[in-house]
Amino acid sequence: MPSGLKQELNIAMIGHGFIGRAHSNAFAQVGHFFDTPYQPRLRVICGRDRAKLEPMAAQWGWEELESDWQKVVSRPDIQIVDIATPNALHAPIAIAAARAGKIVLCEKPLALTLEEAKTMVDAARPVPNLVWFNYRRVPAIAFAKRLIDQGRLGQVFHYRATYLNQSGNDPSKASTWRYQRAQAGSGVTGDLLSHVVDLAFFLNGRITELNAMTHTFAPGRDVDDAALLMVHFANGSIGSFEASRYGVGCRNRNIFEIHGSKGMLRFNFEDMNRLHFYDATEPANLQGERSLLITGPDHPYSENFWKPGHAIGYEHTFIATLGDFFTALAEGQTFHANFADALLVQRVLDAVERSARARSWVNLD
Repeated sequence: MPSGLKQELNIAMIGHGFIGRAHSNAFAQVGHFFDTPYQPRLRVICGRDRAKLEPMAAQWGWEELESDWQKVVSRPDIQIVDIATPNALHAPIAIAAARAGKIVLCEKPLALTLEEAKTMVDAARPVPNLVWFNYRRVPAIAFAKRLIDQGRLGQVFHYRATYLNQSGNDPSKASTWRYQRAQAGSGVTGDLLSHVVDLAFFLNGRITELNAMTHTFAPGRDVDDAALLMVHFANGSIGSFEASRYGVGCRNRNIFEIHGSKGMLRFNFEDMNRLHFYDATEPANLQGERSLLITGPDHPYSENFWKPGHAIGYEHTFIATLGDFFTALAEGQTFHANFADALLVQRVLDAVERSARARSWVNLD
């Protein structure tokens, strides 16, 4: 469809930090890689720090600046409200935007608390909505999902996931909002664990029971720095999760490993274009782990981005998320991950905190 015939969607983005850059790039690039009937327009960016807001707007092409998010969500010329703020603002902005009839896009975790998340889901039910669980759109992860759905792993026995970085060991970050319970709601649980829990739901299904421990390394800090948990899944498999901001030596190590009766899958985001696959149905003398380069042909998103063998990066996961969302919007289909999906993750995060306090198993059924 020629760009002149596309429906323009005016976007208001609230927030202007690191993740705001990732969202801005997706809005700017999505039309270059996905053929949808929509043309995003970067209408207004909102934030409280004018000194940072102005250069951000200039660099990414936002037309207007605003400091009051309440003025933004009620504007009749805005069709999409994108929430890229500290977690404490997710609920009030999302609820107000949904009640104003806007399409709502929100960063993860969905909310500070499970009760907030439930209220957000109820408010957003009448409007299209998205939660930026962007790792679902890594081509290697989407291909892993395809192999699982084809039965290539057989009965799943084990699901292991780890998300490590070393940000907590950096004293310069100690005063940022991510390390304050009032602003973030939790520490590594909402920041990193939420991603690997969402991927577990996506790849292996519902978690039914868990036992967790959390730990804070920094004296006086009121959020968790590390989390460990054991889980049971509805499909009969068992799993383990680890998330830490003190994984010194790891920049962004988001890993999963799945063992089934017919094979194994392993992924590490630090090598995001590769997926490791072991086919246990082959003759014994041919069995061995394969390192697959998931850049095409016939791989997820290989038709959207570059020729086979040409690697993509972190930013493409946001572009693909938005591209799939616009495609679903045009077709009147429900997009995933949405607020309801994020509520499932929030239930797990809530159970992690309860389990860690009680030092006991928590049932999620």
